[in-house]
Amino acid sequence: MNEQHILRAFDRDLEAIQAMVMKMGGMVEAAILDAAQALETRDEELAAKVRTGDKAVDALEEQINEEVARLIALRAPTASDLRTVLTVLKVAASLERVGDFAKNMAKRSDVLGQMTPIGGAGGSLRRMSKAVVGMISDALDAYTGRDVALAEDVRNRDREVDQMYNALFREFLTHMMEDPRNITACMHLHFIAKNIERMGDHATTIAEQVIYLVTGQMPDESRPKADSVTTIGVEGV
Repeated sequence: MNEQHILRAFDRDLEAIQAMVMKMGGMVEAAILDAAQALETRDEELAAKVRTGDKAVDALEEQINEEVARLIALRAPTASDLRTVLTVLKVAASLERVGDFAKNMAKRSDVLGQMTPIGGAGGSLRRMSKAVVGMISDALDAYTGRDVALAEDVRNRDREVDQMYNALFREFLTHMMEDPRNITACMHLHFIAKNIERMGDHATTIAEQVIYLVTGQMPDESRPKADSVTTIGVEGV
């Protein structure tokens, strides 16, 4: 088998894997928006769809991992190609984690559906979710286009999501101080807001992987972050 044929086979296999990553990204973006809508409208069926759909996201990541292992074993990629392959793994891992956060949102929406609504919270969390989905979509576009400028833009937008989270935290704290009966609902809403903020961190991680893929170096400066508030604890997924 000549070298040119091997290169063509590698490119073909890599394209197939990258197509799976893009499919995974679309599934995760839909899960975020559905989870946010389920929370705002108290739609139990939509929340259940998000929870069930996370299994497909997990399965797709597992398939990507298996295909990457096969690609490395069969094609013995060069150093630059190996960097691309490893980036694929990291992007898929970030997307899988985002899917977990979306599932967690859907779980909490069922609990919140049994409680007195906190005025405006659902709409605010939906707007925050849409901002994160935009970041993920652009980060994936930056990956496919090897667009460092777009990746940097995504990275900078993480600050906006942090600011939205900080504003929501203060809002929930006010509701809790005004009426202790709001404490349980606001705690759940806080955890949801924190999960969405973490989704933004993963979108930023994908953007940073794009920068590394294209330039060979991770960004030197720390990612821009808004001033953080003192949190009341973070629950794992």
